[in-house]
Amino acid sequence: MTAPSWRATVLTLFPEMFPGPLGHSLAGRALETGRWALEAVNIRDFAQDRHRTVDDTPFGGGAGMVLRPDVVDAAIGAVADAHGASPRPLVCLTPRGRPFSQADARRFATEGSGLILLCGRYEGIDQRVIEARGAEEISIGDYVLSGGELAAMVLLDAVVRLLPGVMGAAESATEESFSTNLLEYPHYTRPAEWQGRRVPDVLLSGHHAAIAAWRQAEAERITRERRPDLWAAHRSPHCVAQAAP
Repeated sequence: MTAPSWRATVLTLFPEMFPGPLGHSLAGRALETGRWALEAVNIRDFAQDRHRTVDDTPFGGGAGMVLRPDVVDAAIGAVADAHGASPRPLVCLTPRGRPFSQADARRFATEGSGLILLCGRYEGIDQRVIEARGAEEISIGDYVLSGGELAAMVLLDAVVRLLPGVMGAAESATEESFSTNLLEYPHYTRPAEWQGRRVPDVLLSGHHAAIAAWRQAEAERITRERRPDLWAAHRSPHCVAQAAP
């Protein structure tokens, strides 16, 4: 079997957390069949002292500990050019980062040969190594986790499913929520009536144009009601121009 063309390397203090959920479902099957590769590298392996120290107290005082720049930089350097691959983007998972989006997932899936993901712990990572290595700081939401590992799994799951050959139906990715700044329309299946609730008649009509129009209208209605920010983005001239056939 040829080596996977898309490879994710996760730098973490807890490599035993991987693959975790990424070993199941779409991502897991793609991992087994070699459509992508995953390696988890222990940052602690790059500590220089006999105690394998990776953190220290923050300058300026305050609670918690900060991951040392020299240790983190050594870990990044050890994997940045591994496997003979072209340079891969370095992503630092942090609540301070720019919000992760579906557009990011598409970009990471289609550009380059994979990703290096840096998972913070404690109070975070010394900012100097983030800047020196040109890491892209990304957040998966406005909340704080115990570390970047779960965030890395979320990001990788969103990206891997977009890799060629991973999803069963090519059109699925283009109809999902956020693909055109719209939330996805509701879905229904058998039975046609359940607990007094019927499937919308149009979905039983067999009229494909009417079904498509209903789905578009529902996607727009739900987005207007639940995510006015997305609705505004969808209605922007740039997005409308992209969505036009």
